[in-house]
Amino acid sequence: MDELQTLSALALAVAMAGLSWAVPLAGARWGLSGAGSRPLAGPAPVARRAVLPNPSFAYDERRFFDSDGAPADVVRRRRSGFARLASLYGQRFGRSVAMESMARAGPADSLFSQRERVPRAYGPYARKHLPIGSFVASTRGVMIHDLDGNAFYDLTGSCGMNVFGHDFYKGCIDEGIDQVRSLGPVLGSCHPYVLENVARLRRLSGQDTISFHMSGSEAVMQAVRLARYNTRRTHLVRFEKAEHGWWEEGHPGSGDPPSPRETLTLREIDDKTLKILRSRKDIACVIVNPMQALHPNAGAPQDSALLDSGRQAGFDRAAYTAWLQRLRATCTECGIVLIFDEILVGFRLARGGAQEYFGVRADMVTYGKTLGGGLPVGVVCGRADLMRRFREDRPADICLAHGTFDAHPYVMAAMKAFFDRLEAPPIAALYRGLDRCWDERADRFNRRLHAQGLPVRIANLSSIWTVLYSRPSRYNWMLQFYLRAHGLALSHRGTGRLLFSLDCSDADFEAVLQRFVAAAIEMDEDGWW
Repeated sequence: MDELQTLSALALAVAMAGLSWAVPLAGARWGLSGAGSRPLAGPAPVARRAVLPNPSFAYDERRFFDSDGAPADVVRRRRSGFARLASLYGQRFGRSVAMESMARAGPADSLFSQRERVPRAYGPYARKHLPIGSFVASTRGVMIHDLDGNAFYDLTGSCGMNVFGHDFYKGCIDEGIDQVRSLGPVLGSCHPYVLENVARLRRLSGQDTISFHMSGSEAVMQAVRLARYNTRRTHLVRFEKAEHGWWEEGHPGSGDPPSPRETLTLREIDDKTLKILRSRKDIACVIVNPMQALHPNAGAPQDSALLDSGRQAGFDRAAYTAWLQRLRATCTECGIVLIFDEILVGFRLARGGAQEYFGVRADMVTYGKTLGGGLPVGVVCGRADLMRRFREDRPADICLAHGTFDAHPYVMAAMKAFFDRLEAPPIAALYRGLDRCWDERADRFNRRLHAQGLPVRIANLSSIWTVLYSRPSRYNWMLQFYLRAHGLALSHRGTGRLLFSLDCSDADFEAVLQRFVAAAIEMDEDGWW
């Protein structure tokens, strides 16, 4: 009996200890529930459990055209239009597609991009008959030329790098390499241009200290590591569906391994989020991607997920500015580091980036893509106390980060050329009335689409555009293939993100508009809407 009582008491003690651990954890999770992200957006472990068991399936030739139960005459129009489009692709893009076929045994990135262009169920049949080659030969002005000699108006934005036009970056690269040719690719030592670039970045960002990296993802990773190291706190807060590079904490969600353990995914423009920031003592930093101003708490739009007309977007500058101001005040109050991830939007919205555009100063800012003048780069700009990588009183306590190619002489020289051109009158003139120019162009686009009775409209954040659909359809994603047939090049996101370069003239824009409308009319006549 004594033994039984002892075991019972021990069991009760264990249970109470477990309860004492579980209750705060449950309370913390309950506190997150209001501002936390939805299951398929995060937290990552929940998303992974929800997604991974779902098997893949694909429509055969019959179901591909009538998956929405369309009447027979509409299915016939679709088949006829698809066959005509497939024939045109076969005639025009032979060499580019052949090169793409050779790449199937090689670059994994290419395979992933091709797979992500179309919703999974339609992918195999679409890729078989409407293959898109990712290999190109040359650029000139706003045009990009493929291996078959076809010229396209380039709306890809080169993953965000191409802000000022292809010729601008070719000039930066040529000029930069010429200036450091006598040094060559010496690593470990620094070219004097490093100091000049640091001074310019300090003035532009308003921050104290600069570190160079090899990519935007690396820059964001280091900013977060430094924030954790210097605040002695553990957790990162990111916002629902925002992207911050390929690493696990920058892109948590469905299917992404491994699971981030110290990342909270919350909702933007939400009072509950600010309440959570005030209630916790373990939050080191909050990271913001200003691109999300176009579609807060929604994923970067891409046609591979487009199976209805539910895509929404719309930019309210005043509302997003007010949110950033409130977030800034809360972070200051709580000693939380506010990081702006300007890898994609940096220099596209304003010469001083999103900090200037929204009038909000971050504690750390990351730049990349366009800043390298066409060459790979990532940069962290931050307050001096947040950029320390060691502690004077503890010599073994360090936050090491140094890549072999950081501050590569050719990259530093191309960056200097970038800054020289950025500060020159022609580029400075582009920023005057920039929003007005692109808002008027978007309005003109929408009026033309409306006049033609097409179920398509545009939402924009300056020169960053996304296509929205107003009529229910499972085939909205087909528009990307019609646009390509009419000479418009899109990224693997399809119509979800169009990135115009700022050298796009009124004549160039009118040509894009005419081709876009013609492609949409053709798609409408073929019965996909």
